[in-house]
Formats: sequence, C-alpha cells, structure tokens
Amino acid sequence: MSTTPTETSTATTASRGSAATESVDSFRDRARRWLADTLPPAPPITSGEQKSPEVWKRARELQRILYDGGFAGICFPTEYGGLGLSAAHQRAFTAESRGYEMPLALNVPTLTICAATLLDMGSEEQKRTHLPAVLRGQEAMVQFLSEPRGGSDLAGLTTRADRRGDRWILNGSKIWSSGAYAADYALCLARTDWEVPKHAGLTMFLLPIDSPGLTIRRITQVDGSTEFCQEFFDDVEIPADAVVGEVNDGWAVASRLLQHERSAVGGGSPYASGAEQHSGRDVRGLIEIARRTGQLDDPRVREEIGAAHAMNMVHDQLIAHVGARIAAGDLPPAAGSVVRLFSARNSWFQSDAALHIAGAAAATGDPGDDPGLGRAGQDYLFRQAWSLAGGSTEMARNIISERVLGMPREYAADRDVPFNQVQRGR
Repeated sequence: MSTTPTETSTATTASRGSAATESVDSFRDRARRWLADTLPPAPPITSGEQKSPEVWKRARELQRILYDGGFAGICFPTEYGGLGLSAAHQRAFTAESRGYEMPLALNVPTLTICAATLLDMGSEEQKRTHLPAVLRGQEAMVQFLSEPRGGSDLAGLTTRADRRGDRWILNGSKIWSSGAYAADYALCLARTDWEVPKHAGLTMFLLPIDSPGLTIRRITQVDGSTEFCQEFFDDVEIPADAVVGEVNDGWAVASRLLQHERSAVGGGSPYASGAEQHSGRDVRGLIEIARRTGQLDDPRVREEIGAAHAMNMVHDQLIAHVGARIAAGDLPPAAGSVVRLFSARNSWFQSDAALHIAGAAAATGDPGDDPGLGRAGQDYLFRQAWSLAGGSTEMARNIISERVLGMPREYAADRDVPFNQVQRGR
C-alpha cells in the first residue's frame, strides 16, 4: 500500500512524538534493528579531511534517511523536527551506529555547532525555518569567525557590517572556514560598533552563502586537502532579520557557539549524527595495521594498541562525566574545555600509535588503495590540527584556569578600550 507525502509526514511526526517517552534501552534496541535493516556498512576512511561533491551529496541523502527513519536530531526539540530525547539516547544511537555509513560530513560544523547555536540563540522564526531543514539534510551550515590577521583574538575582528536603511552591508574577510564551499548558510560575526570595547560592538548574522558579493576560495593544506576556505565580502547585503540574537550583542552568541565548538571537537556534542572517525580512534584500525604489517603478535605493538584503547575509554567516560555535571549545574559550561583538551591529547596519541605501528608503510602506502597504512601517514601530517580545531589547546587551558578553577584573568592591553582607539597592525 502506497502513502502520500502528507501521510508519510504525519506518520513521522506521530512517531517523533511517541519517541520522546521511550526508554534508552528500548531506543537502543530499535536503533540496532533499524540500522541493520537500512544502512550499509561504513566505507573505508579516506585520506585527510578532503570531501568530494559526492561525499557531501551522500551525507545529505543519509541525513534524510535518518530523518525519515526517526533517528535524526535525537536531542533537538520535537517542535523543530527533532526527537526531544536525552544525551543518553544519543550516546546509545552513536554506539550502535559505529560500523555503518553515516552523514559524518554534516556533523561539524552544521549539526553540532551551527544548528546547536541557532537552537540556543536564534529567533523562533530562524529556528522553525532552518533547524528542520538541517535535520532533513536540506541545509548545511558553516561558521565565518576567524580572520587573516586575527590569530586567536576573535573579538578583535575587523570585518564590518554597516547599517543602511533596513539592511546591513558586509565588507571584510574570513578564513579557516571548514566546508564553506559546500554550505548553504553561515553564521558570520562582524563589527557593527567601533566606538565601544571590542566585545561589545559585534553582531552575529545568518548569511546565505550564495549572497552576491561573497567570494569563497579554497586553501590547500599540507596533506593535500582543500577543506579550509577563505571568504571575501564586497558590499554583501544582509537583511535586518538575519541578525542572530541582538545587534551589538554578538559576543554572547559567539560565546555559545564556541562552547558548542569545543564540545563538538572534544567528541561530547549530543547533536551529532554518528561518531567521527580518524586514524586510530577506532582501535580496530590499529589492529588492522598491525595485522597487515605482520606485527599483531609483537608484545610492543599489542601494548600500544591496548594503551590506545584505554585512552579511548577514558575519553568516552570523560565526555559522559563532564556532560552530566554541566547538565546538572555542578560545572560551568566552560568545563567542556576539559574534554576538548583531553580530546586533542588523545588524537595525538592515536595518530602517533598508528604511525609507530605502520612504520615505513605509513609513507609508502597509498591512502586511496591502502587506507589502513597510507591513512596513518596522512593523519600524522594532519596531527597538529587537533591542537587548533575548536580553539587552540593553549586557549583551552586558559579557559579551564580562569572560568573553571577561578584563577585571575591574564592581562589584556585593550580591555575596556573603545575599539577605534586600539592600536592594530604593529
């Protein structure tokens, strides 16, 4: 018996409403059966962070499959297309989904950072318009934050948005935007008041990527991938209703976004569709490298694999513990930086372990034809990215010391100084 789109939509909505009261064990069992019946096994991990047009298209298709099956947006509220379930439900689904093809390309930054920020800080119209589209795989989002001369001083940005009637005119440049070339919308932070201290004069905008005057150029990284982009804004027009939060209060929105970013990079976001993978994060990859290089019985190699597995277990437990304490109000949201910092150390450890085990094969193996071995070399080239993604590890330590442990803030010469009086470019 066939059904119309309206009937399918009604059935899906009803199933989402009933899912909101489902126990974690029941949800896990249902997810296990659905995954086995619906999704194919995960393909081999490809090299670096490169994503082809086919990868992005497939990610959108997979996200729609999850949505139609009632497993998208597990922790997003039902009124915006999600299931309204807990982080425990999400963790159960993530565990069951390992080994299946998932829309991982949409996790960062679309689902775990941008959509999560819009959920917290967006207007009701913005949430109802964009969140269901994201959960259906119809929209991908990116963040336009860092600038070529900004370094880690995000609040010191100089991309400007000037009010002209009922519109804003954007000029300037952003950089290190992952996947901007494949996105539909961007959360873009710009300066709208130059006569107040730097944190007080910023506004966040939800910007269509196809806006006239916006140019995107891809950047080639050391591993050959071109996921990072630089954007140039030449009199880009933004409607007034594109403001996220309040005018000149964009730092509040950016702060929430950075909290979600640190959680996402640390592996603790409850908004992901499946678990990210990189060399060694799934210890089965290390076992396969050891087997293919004839070292599976080597005590040193087995000890290294065991240590990698232990680090992953500690990482997972840390995510659960810190997440629960933040949710209960026992820790401030800034405590997510603890997970972000440990995640970087774990990623270094996993990449190092893969390289040690692969040995020379990490350099001679082809990442496409020999993903287990060549991938280890490619990932090692990308290793230091884990020191920077989601804010540098040095910034994470500062946040932990100042906002979690209550230590004195470090000195800043431009604190409380109107931004147009701050010396720049020297």
